[in-house]
Parts: sequence; structure tokens; C-alpha cells
Amino acid sequence: MSEEDFNPADIDRMLERLEALRTRHRDLDQAIEQLQADGGQDFKVMTLKREKLLVKDHIAWLSSKLTPDIIA
Repeated sequence: MSEEDFNPADIDRMLERLEALRTRHRDLDQAIEQLQADGGQDFKVMTLKREKLLVKDHIAWLSSKLTPDIIA
């Protein structure tokens, strides 16, 4: 499925979701850095890192849906 397969409203929603995911990813990165700087709880840091990886996976998946397929 490529960008051409979606109507403009779908694309707008997907772009909004992509931006929200990118913001969440940055927020998680900052929270992890702050916890580590404060000598924070390893369990909390691990949990946030896992969530950050999931968000990254969602970003990659959604980005791939918005990128046109290129046939070589």
C-alpha cells in the first residue's frame, strides 16, 4: 500500500499520528536521559526504553505506509 492508496483525510490523520509518535519518542528520550542522570530506577529506565522501541517501530511502519513503493 502506498500513499496513492489513501484518501487525503487518511493521509492527514496518518501524518498527525506520525508527528505525535515522533513527539512521544523525543519525550521518552528526554525522560530516560533525566532518569539516568538522576541515578534513576533501572526498572523504570528499562520500561521507558521498551516503550521508546515500540514507538520507533510504529514510526517506521507508519512512515513506510506513507512512502510510495518504488519498483526498481
